[in-house]
Amino acid sequence: MTITTNHNFLSTCSVLGTVLDFEGGFKRNKRNSPVPQAACNSVCKLKPTQMMRRKNARMDTRKKVHAFVRVKPTDDFAHEMIKYGDDNKTIDIHLKKDTRRGVVNNQQTDWSFKLDGVLHDASQDLVYETVAKDVVSQALNGYNGTIMCYGQTGAGKTYTMTGATENYKHRGILPRALQQVFKMIEERPTQAITVRVSYLEIYNESLFDLLSTLPYVGPSVTPMTIVENPQGVFIKGLSVHLTSQEEDAFSLLFEGETNRIIASHAMNKNSSRSHCIFTIYVEAHSRTLSDEKYITSKINLVDLAGSERLGKSGSEGRVLKEATYINKSLSFLEQAIIALGDQKREHIPFRQCKLTHALKDSLGGNCNMVLVTNVYGEAAQLEETLSSLRFASRMKLVTTEPAINEKYDAERMVKNLEKELALLKQELAIHDSLANRTLVNYDPMDEIQIAEINSQVRRYLEGTLDEIDIINLRQIQEVFNQFRVVLSQQEQEVESALRRKYTLIDKNDFAAISAVQKAGLVDVDGHLVGEPDGQGFGLGVAPFSTKPGKKSKSKKMFKEQLSSSARKEGASSPVGGKDLDVSVSKTQLTPSSKDGDVKDMLLRERETSNIEPLALDSPKEELRPPRPSTPPAKPVAFEDFKNERGSEINRIFKENKSILNERRKRASETTQRINAIKREIDMTKEALNIQKSLREKQGEYENKGLMIIDEEEFLLILKLKDLKKQYRTEYQDLRDLRAEIQYCQHLVDQCRHRLLTEFDIWYNESFFVPEDLQMALKPGGSIRPGMMPLSRIVSLHNYLKTMMGLQQAHRK
Repeated sequence: MTITTNHNFLSTCSVLGTVLDFEGGFKRNKRNSPVPQAACNSVCKLKPTQMMRRKNARMDTRKKVHAFVRVKPTDDFAHEMIKYGDDNKTIDIHLKKDTRRGVVNNQQTDWSFKLDGVLHDASQDLVYETVAKDVVSQALNGYNGTIMCYGQTGAGKTYTMTGATENYKHRGILPRALQQVFKMIEERPTQAITVRVSYLEIYNESLFDLLSTLPYVGPSVTPMTIVENPQGVFIKGLSVHLTSQEEDAFSLLFEGETNRIIASHAMNKNSSRSHCIFTIYVEAHSRTLSDEKYITSKINLVDLAGSERLGKSGSEGRVLKEATYINKSLSFLEQAIIALGDQKREHIPFRQCKLTHALKDSLGGNCNMVLVTNVYGEAAQLEETLSSLRFASRMKLVTTEPAINEKYDAERMVKNLEKELALLKQELAIHDSLANRTLVNYDPMDEIQIAEINSQVRRYLEGTLDEIDIINLRQIQEVFNQFRVVLSQQEQEVESALRRKYTLIDKNDFAAISAVQKAGLVDVDGHLVGEPDGQGFGLGVAPFSTKPGKKSKSKKMFKEQLSSSARKEGASSPVGGKDLDVSVSKTQLTPSSKDGDVKDMLLRERETSNIEPLALDSPKEELRPPRPSTPPAKPVAFEDFKNERGSEINRIFKENKSILNERRKRASETTQRINAIKREIDMTKEALNIQKSLREKQGEYENKGLMIIDEEEFLLILKLKDLKKQYRTEYQDLRDLRAEIQYCQHLVDQCRHRLLTEFDIWYNESFFVPEDLQMALKPGGSIRPGMMPLSRIVSLHNYLKTMMGLQQAHRK
């Protein structure tokens, strides 16, 4: 049963006859020792709330370490000082008071420890069945396992782990585990299981390979080190040996046992002077070739060196030095266990010694952990027994997270994917035949097929082909690729045609540049007079030769001079592209439109180059709206565009944006509620952990296998359950709102992009395209929208104006 109290509960109570020991367990005052009267007056009424909770109802991801105690048989057993509980899980320790301390003596005399089992006068078979069988069995299912023997020197740790060689029945956990592994392998014919073993010794904070004496291993040149990686901790330089049968594994075990360092002292004639870790590595593959998944696991069987008091063991010399290292490493191990048991600790001191660093995966890691604490049953060793039991109780507070170690075989995955690919191709062939489609090839395209697609794309752009037949996804990708290739080739053709038709200005020809600047066509910075600059339109004084009345005449004379100069220069003195200077507008807005035919544009330009411009009183000119000399600012033009041509797109954009803002507001409110619930959950968990810690320190009481907790803890559990339910509901609403926000944001972005794109096309066509080129850009014109970037059209027009002005300047 569990004591139910209120906030006025004190640790000591003479009515219950129980004193809470915060170090060990319960201290029962069986001899009616005096208790302060104030404590008795503060005792509360006991009203246990019957809240039944079954242990191990479900397999949680986190589980506590199992701790067992094994008492060494002896003829001088202290029956008055050591008592066992009826459930065979509790051990009570009683020490007599030291009368030398006087009458007022508050020395603690009683302790009670609750573990997972007490093994008293237990055979080796019972010990293995209780401690190790489940751990080894789960290892073949992919769970890591660790079994550790801890205790005072001479208490029977090595006997529990390794056993005795004189009698087959006295073999320990390690040989029995090897036997069970190979026996389970025989019972699993559908799996190909390989077993490897290694044997590590930690002696005086140095790492040694106990199997390095084998003839095919040899001593290591470099010292062994402990290395960490994402997969865990492993010992670099430690030899791992493949064992195909049980006899090979036993041979390796016996080889390592003969290499262990032992010594003799007053407490033990064959005392182990080092910590040893025997590891069994298991790797299980399915014999079915289609299954690329396999599992791995390892079992660490740890035989710790015994702690010893130098006054009792009488160690000297080398044995004294070894005992110092042993006690130091065991002290660091206990510090790591205390840190793991404290849920508020963030740093765990694993690197203080080689033992804790090597066992980092086992202590609170991904494994099933079992501790066997070996103690004496004699009264003379009661203090060391009490210390070992405290260590076991602290180990029970440590939690691990065992999980299946699954990996994938890369070679099998490739073979399975190849088979799946072949089956998918066959299925596609069946669907094609059922749909009466011609034979479709789904392999990568060769050069002939790519050339055929390129020809179809060119004919489609020229207008001689109405449709491009699409058969599969590869062809779709190649068609878009060929569109990109054709567009790049057309841009190169336009550029080369311009170079053949006009003579460009060399940047190094200072005389020509100076002449252009004197003519007033180019400013000091090299920009054209009247060139758009991105913010407005630069104003300048145009020369007389560039006025509209003189346009046709100057153009004609300019072309004649260009043709004559080209004939004189010939092809012997070309000007490199990197040395050419063509003034380009800073504001280059490229509208998205379809591709066109560049050759038709060049031919029509040549045909209309010598035609005089239409008179101002022409009917076609009168039908056009008057074009302003200076384009308006973009913000002003954008407002006009939203009210006229882009009004419908602007309306849809505003509606979607209002819906998006409403969803964001709801998501913000939901997030605030979730954060408030989360803070309340954390506070409730903290209060619940305090109650659990108090209950564990007081001792857990059971009634027919059912746990009984107090009323306050029960109410906290109900509150936590309700809060979690609210949290899940609110979080699901938030996820739905986030999905709606993402969708609305996508719609808003689409509308914004379309609105800006339509505005750019309208603005460029209305104010930047030269009037003599606007007819070519209209539907049915020689240049299809998108065939040439607008920047190239504007640059070409400005360049022609510059050349015409240069011609007039030279003539003057």
